[in-house]
Amino acid sequence: MARYRGPVEKLERRLGVDLGLKGERRLAGKSALEKRPYAPGQHGQRRTKISEYGLQLREKQKAKFMYGISEKQFRSLFVEANRREGNTGSLLIELLEKRLDNVVYRMGFATTRAFARQLVNHGHILVDGKRVSIPSYSVKAGQKIEIREKSKTNSQILRAIELTNQTGIVEWVDVDKEKLFGMFTRVPERDEVNIPVEERLIVELYSK
Repeated sequence: MARYRGPVEKLERRLGVDLGLKGERRLAGKSALEKRPYAPGQHGQRRTKISEYGLQLREKQKAKFMYGISEKQFRSLFVEANRREGNTGSLLIELLEKRLDNVVYRMGFATTRAFARQLVNHGHILVDGKRVSIPSYSVKAGQKIEIREKSKTNSQILRAIELTNQTGIVEWVDVDKEKLFGMFTRVPERDEVNIPVEERLIVELYSK
């Protein structure tokens, strides 16, 4: 299945959570989810009972759409997490957080992961001084992520950095807002990653 490219606010309303897909619009209080906190469509306000499988599937969809990856990519990450020693759900979140597009987003260089992915795709991002254009690139602790010189005047990037004064920056990255570079200092612990996803249900779904 390809990456979702439909209306993202309808998606957030259907899943009932803020997935951080609208960036500045969400910060301005203009999110459709806040105005209409129910599913879209004629029967959106009806209460429906969700099956166990439905709950598991919904958690997987939340994670997939939040991080902006395809079903194939998500399954590959789950297989990798399941192969490693430790808690599979926590390892899955760690792998998602280490993606280059997500790290660019976490550093505040983009207001959404979708824009961060675009920055990576178009060659605006350097990793340890070398251009990397693969959003799924797995960043290692201690690596330096920076905006290439020609892109440092990009108005969207500068606006994103400005907005971090409202949102803050996560503790596992260290960012120089003036020089537009940052260090991925460490892999975050699961309880530090504030996302509305119960990864336990995703593990149950894939373990059937």
